[in-house]
Parts: sequence; structure tokens; C-alpha cells
Amino acid sequence: MLRVDSNKPCKIVYSLLQHEFLGFLFEPHIVQLNRENFYSLIHQRLFSHTAQEFAAYLDETDFKLIKLLEQCEQENIIRKYHKKPIRPSEYFPKFYTDEVHARVRPTIERLQSQAINLMRDKRVFEMGKEGNPAWMRLNIADTAASVLFHFRRNEESTRYFPTIKYKDRRIDFMFKDAQVISNSPAWLLLNDTLHFFEGELEGKKLSPFLNKRFIEIPKAAEKNYFEKFVAPLIEKHHVYAEGFEIITEKYEASPILQINPKNELPEIELFFIYDKYRFPFESSGTVSVSVEQIGDNYVFHRVKRASLWEQKKASELEYLGLEKHHKNLYRLKSTDSENLEFSIHEWINDHFDELAEKGFSIEQTEGDKKYVFGKSTINLQFKENNDWFDVHATVRFGNYEIPFIELKNHILNHRKEFLLPSGEIAIIPESWFATYGNLFAFAEGGKHLHLKKHHIGLIKEFTESQLAETIMDRKLQALNTFEGIDDIPTPKHFKGELRPYQKAGFNWFSFLSRYNLGGCLADDMGLGKTVQTLALLQNVKEKSEVHLTSMIVMPTSLIDNWKSEAKKFTPQLKIFVYTGSDRIKDTSSFAEYDVVLTTYGIVRIDTDILHKFYFHYIILDESQNIKNSLSKSAKAVRTLKSKNRLILSGTPVENTIADLWSQLSFANPGLLGNHTYFQNEFIIPIEKKQDEEKLRRLQAIIKPFILRRTKDQVAKELPDKTEQIFYCNMSEEQEKVYEETKSYYRNELLGLIADNGAGKSQIPVLQGLTKLRQIANHPRLTDDNYKHDSWKFSLVLELLQNTLARGHKILVFSQFVKHLSILREELDKMNIGYAYLDGATRKRSDNIREFKEKDDIQLFLISIKAGGTGLNLIEADYVFLLDPWWNPAVEQQAVDRAHRIGQTKNVFIYKFITKNTVEEKILNLQKRKKHLSSSLITVEDSFAKSLSASDIKALLE
Repeated sequence: MLRVDSNKPCKIVYSLLQHEFLGFLFEPHIVQLNRENFYSLIHQRLFSHTAQEFAAYLDETDFKLIKLLEQCEQENIIRKYHKKPIRPSEYFPKFYTDEVHARVRPTIERLQSQAINLMRDKRVFEMGKEGNPAWMRLNIADTAASVLFHFRRNEESTRYFPTIKYKDRRIDFMFKDAQVISNSPAWLLLNDTLHFFEGELEGKKLSPFLNKRFIEIPKAAEKNYFEKFVAPLIEKHHVYAEGFEIITEKYEASPILQINPKNELPEIELFFIYDKYRFPFESSGTVSVSVEQIGDNYVFHRVKRASLWEQKKASELEYLGLEKHHKNLYRLKSTDSENLEFSIHEWINDHFDELAEKGFSIEQTEGDKKYVFGKSTINLQFKENNDWFDVHATVRFGNYEIPFIELKNHILNHRKEFLLPSGEIAIIPESWFATYGNLFAFAEGGKHLHLKKHHIGLIKEFTESQLAETIMDRKLQALNTFEGIDDIPTPKHFKGELRPYQKAGFNWFSFLSRYNLGGCLADDMGLGKTVQTLALLQNVKEKSEVHLTSMIVMPTSLIDNWKSEAKKFTPQLKIFVYTGSDRIKDTSSFAEYDVVLTTYGIVRIDTDILHKFYFHYIILDESQNIKNSLSKSAKAVRTLKSKNRLILSGTPVENTIADLWSQLSFANPGLLGNHTYFQNEFIIPIEKKQDEEKLRRLQAIIKPFILRRTKDQVAKELPDKTEQIFYCNMSEEQEKVYEETKSYYRNELLGLIADNGAGKSQIPVLQGLTKLRQIANHPRLTDDNYKHDSWKFSLVLELLQNTLARGHKILVFSQFVKHLSILREELDKMNIGYAYLDGATRKRSDNIREFKEKDDIQLFLISIKAGGTGLNLIEADYVFLLDPWWNPAVEQQAVDRAHRIGQTKNVFIYKFITKNTVEEKILNLQKRKKHLSSSLITVEDSFAKSLSASDIKALLE
């Protein structure tokens, strides 16, 4: 209940009191007035939530003061520094330590000082011992007082004391019960007046003299005292000295930068030299003092500093990329945490000329190492020779010039310190490791470096970025500007007509052959990679003076397609099919043929036989079959011998850019360095760190050797394709099975990941996710005894029947053969005919022909692994994708069986996704996981390998 009646006269007062623990505080009180209009003893502390009751007696400033002083109230202090509710009587004796006070008191003094300045026109009192808030009226000085410190030195000691002047009159404060109520800024209560002071005086410089006339420093301690106490005092305050000299001096200044190698983060210190005096840059102080001892005497050199000019110099450092860390210490605003050690050295080198122009000098600390500072440059030139480019280069560090080749080991091993002939050390710029790492990794030779011609993409990158001068054959330059490649007449005996983009591909093949370079034709599925290749081989036959034999390696499923295409377009080519268990394992007859067709499996088995024959061309179709460099297929094809090599693949990158290394290293050995280098230089930075610069560099290297055209670019006549996603729920029984399985795997897998990490848990993770995907399709895929339905399966059947009834032909793809088997059972029950293809199908060509030629076979069920590539099934105009694949590129390949050159009907793609299952989350995760630029062919993350623990947890939620 309020003790002061707000309906009767009252006034607000501000009372100074001394809290036992918090020190001096001001409190706002409302005091009841008596009949004589004097202050009564009835009063009440005001807070923000009670002030409104007395609004008639308060103005805007009073409300500000109440809110401001409330922050210093003991309850608020306790709440801020103690987590649990506690009474002040318990908190202060137990928990309010000197350490806490050192944190609390400066904040209180800052707030109290703001309050005093607002209280100048208010009623200010000192609180009485009995708690009377209006005990003694106080005045707030309207003018700052000044302090003069007196020093008197004799042979035995030095005495010092301060004197205070207020309004040009010296006031006596010693032994007058004066109180320093605030240290910073200093406020002194003397008699009934609160005094403040000029400059940045701290109250603790007055406190010793409240009850003492002077302080005496013995001669033995004076040197340390003069340096640590008197010199800083002279910098900030007025000093009168007897027994030593204070000289005020003024000089022109110059800035000095000194590297500080001792700290954890590289720093640079800023100093200013005024004649022979050296001062660290700290703030905007206008005076610095240096102490000089001459015999038994001391001279204090009071050097006036150009504070605004110093601040301008400090700002120039910040403009160039530094930020102030502490006092005169500066750090780089943003620094790569992996390349910290010499970042300040590099910053100096990068800005050396600007710093010199602005008057900065560089100073090194004493030590064994002396560094050279100055701009580092490389003069680089490539000259085309017969089969390679000669590399000519020199490096300049400051005033020193050395051969570029001497940096090779440093660049390849990321060693930044390079010892110069003078014994000084140059710092190799961080950017050089990325810029020239590929050059040294791919260059050959000892004292003289040279690059193979297939590194033209790397050379072009240097030329375009103006890092090098290049002298090369005009026609070789055309490899980087595809439009400039010479047009070659279509072979005389080629049957049919090459489309314009196919003719361009044929020209590109011919150009690569001229310079003995390998390449990858990466056109979209269905754009005629086979036709372009056959045109090349027909041209070889017609232009060669001697008989030449080439070999094409492919998946087994494509042998028939190559035979029929060769018969159609190049009937003069003599084709030999080297397959089958009854093949004669002898290469002597190869020379009688123009082209040998074989499979990856045969090459693996007959490596010892095939590597003895020297082919004109070795061509790998669906070359992603060797994407794993450690696979038997990849190792086997690398043993084959030929003059030229080509690879064909619509998806040379299916999972990770590691796929590229094996394929392009086959086409152009050495193009991408060894696998370890490629892993560290490209795979890890691009896939794990999303390094766009590394991606761009890789693009530059491979671009001349990968020709890719999309259907959107070149096949304008292709009819539209329309994709529709059908989402469906699970049946009640299916959902029960799914949730039980998910709960089991979530507990098992997350525990396994916690113990071993996501990387070492891939196999059980994939097993668990695969089982969930199967149940999302139909629980019968995992449990033959499941007797209930699947709503997705029912929806698929319904749409199949409706589409078939309208006379359309349909391709149905699934990753799971068991899924297709369940579908076959239902189709058999309904007497619906179909063709079928999976990995175990023996008469593939018969099944394909049946679907293509028979009107009553409208349905083709295909396992994605067996029929996702190489098939031309343009008779179909509907594609059903029963389940989503990890890699959408594989999904696209399946669609391209129907949507390819020759298709005349619009193609409709139906994708089926079971809601609230791993299928739906796979689609979302794929979107988040795509981080590589599509310009690097069409790159998708390796989904399984890139799953993090959080990704797996999200899939299992």
C-alpha cells in the first residue's frame, strides 16, 4: 500500500546514499509535504511501475531519471548477475565478490554520471543516516574543476600532491570529509557541492589525498614510478615539477608498421615516430611523454602528437583491409583460417606500393628470419612446340628475380617460405598455390618445363586471365573456340544425312584426331552419338592409305544396336563382333575388319589377348562403366593400345566428379594428373567445400575435350515432354509396416552413426533406406506373406489400364525387379500382354523387337539397370517411373529411351511418390544436395556418400 498520498502535495527528490556493497548510488524518492510546505518524513522510493501514480508531480526528465537509476537498484543487479531468485541479505555476503564488483561498478558509475547531468535542475539531497531522503540539499557544480599535480624532488625522495581549482579559486579538499563518489568519470562531493573535472581524471588519483597531504616516493623506486605513473599523468593532466624537467616538443611524424609474430592470430602494430621518440597508436590522445634519465636527473619529453593525422593514418589501414583489434594492434578483417600464418606478410606485399606512397615504413622484429617485402610477380610464357608447349617463366620477389622452376616443390607442397640467395625469405602468395598448382602438377621435365597439348584448356585459362603470353598454332586455338573448327566433308559412302549438330561433332572428332587428342562426346541421350562415331570411322576408312582397325567397347545390351546402326549408316564398314563364350581368342583376324565390337566384360576377361593388338581408335560407349578407376573394367581398358581414344556418354558424371578422372584419363592420359592429386585438388574442394574457383579451374581443363549438346539446344523438332508427379498415401496396413520398420532402423542406425560416424555406416544405412523405399512401393517387396494392399500399386494399375485403353504404348521402369514381378502377376491375371527386360533376360533383342513391332504389346516392363541406357524405344509415348532413384541423371536416361530423335509424339512422364515416406524426402534432399554447376557437364552429388548424420536423421524422421 502506498505510504505517500498522491492526492496531497508532494515532491520528487534525488538522494545520494552509500550502499554497503555497491558504493555510492542515487535514488529517486517522492516525499509528502507538510502544511508548511516543507518536506515531511513520509517518503517512498519510486520505480517505473509506481511513478505513474505521481505523474502530476513529475516531468519528462523525472521519468527518464527513474528508469535510468532503476538499473542500479540492487534487485536488478542481483537478477543480472545471479541466475536464481535470492534475497539481497543472502546474495551480497555470499556471492558479491571483488571480481563481480569490478564488473558492476563501472556500469553503475556510467549510469550515475548520466543521471547527475540530468539532475542539474532537480532537487538533489544527501540521504540522512536514518534514511531521510531530504536530509541535506546538494548543489551540482556548473563548471568543471581543474587539477594540478605538484611534484617536488630532492636528493632523498619525491613528494607529490594535487591541488584543485574551481572558478579560478583554489579549494581545500584535504581533511574536509570529502568523498569520491565516482571514479570514472571522477565526481567529488565536497561540503554540499558535487564537482566534476577537466580531462579524463580518475577519482582514484584524488582518493589518497582526502586524508593525506602528500605521497612520498623513495629515491630507490623513483625510476619505475616516473615511467609507470608520472609519465602517463603528464600526458593527460597539468603538472608542476621541481627537481626534474618537463619539455614540450613538436615534430613531424611518420607511421611505422611492425609485424607481431608472437600472437595466436597474425597482427601488425602501428607506431608513430616523432623525431627520436616512438609512440604506439592507442587513441586520440594529443600528448605522449617519453622519460629520459641523464645521470641523476630526469627529463620528461612532452611530445605533442598530431592526433587527427594519426587517426587518418589508422583509417587508411582500415580502408586497405585491416581492423583495430586492441589499442595499436591490427588484424585482417577476414582471413582464411587455413592460411593464417603469413596472412599479414601477404597483406603487406599486396599493398606495399600503396603503403609506401602513404608514408608507411615496414619494420621487422629482431630474430633469425628476415623477410623480403614488395610486390611478387610472375612473367609466364607458353610456346607451342611439336607435341607440347614449352613453359618459360621468371619470378620477382621485391628486387629479386629467380627462375620459376625453383618454386615447383614449394607450390606442390604448399610451402610458403622461399629462401632467396641473399638469405632473406620471400613469402609465396597464397593465390599462387591455386593458380600455378595445376601447372606444376601437369608439367613435365626437369630444368625446362613443358605441357602436353591436351592441356590447352589450362593454358587458355592463363592467357585469358592475362597471367601469361601464349604463342600457338591458329588452328590449335580453334579447339577452345569450337565454332572455328574446319568443316570436313561427310564421308562419301556414309548413308543418310548428318544433322547440323551431328556434322559439327564429326568435325570435332576429326580435329582431335589431327592433334592426337582424345575426347568425350557427351551429347544428351538420343542425339545420335552412335551415328557421329560411325561417320568418323567411315571417314577413317575412306581417307587412310592403309587398312586400320578400330574397336568399340560397350555394355552387352548395346551390341545389337551398334550392329544395326552400322548396317544402316555405314554398310561398307566391315564389322566383327568379338563376344560370346564360343569366341576364338585370337586377335590375328582383327586386321581384316574395320571395326571390332566387344563388351566391357570381354575386355576384362581377355585383357592379356587384346592388349597385344594396336588399334587405330579405341572408343568406349557408355564410358561411365569405367567411372570407378579401381574397377576391373577401368584397369582392363587402360591396357589397350591405340593411336586415338574417344569416349561416349550422355552422363559421364553420374554420382561424383571422381567419375570424370577415370574416363578422361583414359581419353587423354595425364590430363587430370594422378588420382591422389585430382582427389585433393578438385574432388574434396568442390564436393565438400563448394569451392567455385576449383570448379571453374576444372572446367577450364576439361572443356576442350568434352562436347555436349542438349536436346533443348539442338533438337528443336523434338515434341514436348510433360512430367507429372502422382503423390499417394499409404494404406493403413502399409503405413503400420513402414512406421515399425522406420522406428527400428532409426534407433539402430542413429546409434551406429553416433558410434562410428556417417562415413563408416554407409552399408547399413543404405540397407535400411532401401528397405524403407521398398515398403513405400509395396510391403510385398520385403515380405512375401504380406496380404494387404498398397495404394501406390493400386494407383499405378489404374493409370496403366486407362492409358492402355487409349491406345498408348508405355515404358514402366523400376529399380526393384521384385516390384516388376508383382506387377507382372497382376497383368497376367488381367490378361494384359507385355514385354519384359531385366538383367537376367537372355533374348533381349527379341523382347525389344516384340514391343516395337507388335501392336498388341503396348507395355514394356524394364529394370532400370538393364534398360536405362542404349535403347531406342520411340514407339512409346508414356513413361512410368515407379520409384525415385538416388541419382536423377539415371532417371533422365530412362526417360530418354522414348524422348529422343525420331520421336513424333508428345511424351508424358508419370512419377509415383508415396507421401510421408523416404521417397518424398529423397526428392527434397536431392534439391538441397545439388551444388555443382551444371556447366561441368551435368553433375549430381554422390547421394549415398554425401549423406551426413543430420541428413540421415531427417530421412528417418
